[in-house]
Amino acid sequence: MLDIRQLHYFATVAEEEHVGRAAERLHISQSPLSRQIAQLEERLGLTLFERSQQRIRLTADGRTFLGETQAFLAHAKRLESMARRLGSGDDGGLCIGYLENAMHSGVLNSALRELLTERPSIHIALYNYSNTAQLEGLRQRSLDVGLICEPVPPDDPELVSYQVLSDPMLLALPVGHPLARAKKFTPQDLAAQKWIGVIHKESVRTHDNFIAACAQAGFAPSITLEVSEPLAALGLVAAGLGVTMVQKSLHQQGPEGVVLHEIPWLNYRASLWVAWHKVALRPLVTHFRELLQRSRMIAPARKTKAIALTV
Repeated sequence: MLDIRQLHYFATVAEEEHVGRAAERLHISQSPLSRQIAQLEERLGLTLFERSQQRIRLTADGRTFLGETQAFLAHAKRLESMARRLGSGDDGGLCIGYLENAMHSGVLNSALRELLTERPSIHIALYNYSNTAQLEGLRQRSLDVGLICEPVPPDDPELVSYQVLSDPMLLALPVGHPLARAKKFTPQDLAAQKWIGVIHKESVRTHDNFIAACAQAGFAPSITLEVSEPLAALGLVAAGLGVTMVQKSLHQQGPEGVVLHEIPWLNYRASLWVAWHKVALRPLVTHFRELLQRSRMIAPARKTKAIALTV
């Protein structure tokens, strides 16, 4: 079995690319450190470093092994921390991955508020990770729960997910736009607009879903500007640079100068799933997952209605 101390030494040398500096960080001398690295390479049957008189560099195999080592050490650190918290009686705390949408919608905020009201001493660690990073964290067990924008495939052998948000998307128009006070909209109305696209960093599929929903409704949006954040898109709308779609839960967070309309015939919503590992869930993880499921926001479609952020 691998020696966790040797793995820690290896990661430190890899980060410093210098045995002397690594030895200083580790508070040991260079010779024992070099021996430990050599023993690790012998145990693995793998050359981890290219060595010269000036410096030490990772081989291609070493770079691959470093990524796995860092993930392992992070998980080991979390296990140690969890054990200490278990010893103090707070059930190990929670490590939660999330997307910004989880905060915007209030799903995560609501569940955390309820949990901390019940158990105010619990330690919570929140990580704003991409969809991919959250799934990897759940598989490695460095995360307990993830809030992701796409469901886990039903045949996934390790993970499972449950939808907690289906938020209607609203059409955002400048207050002075000719359609700002309209009661009804047609596909032709929307096709004639200059659109501001929102390309979410966590999922290009969200943008693709918007294009597909528009096509299904009978029009193709002319996208002239693209941003990565919905509040930035609302700022551009307020400046009169185009129109966009934002989730309903953001209607109180946008700038002045924007009017929002529901478009019931446009089948496009902001979605969120809670994901977790199937194996050996601690009671606290199960309880928090249930809180998220109870706070789910699956809103029905409604009639067209305008919401003015300012008049």
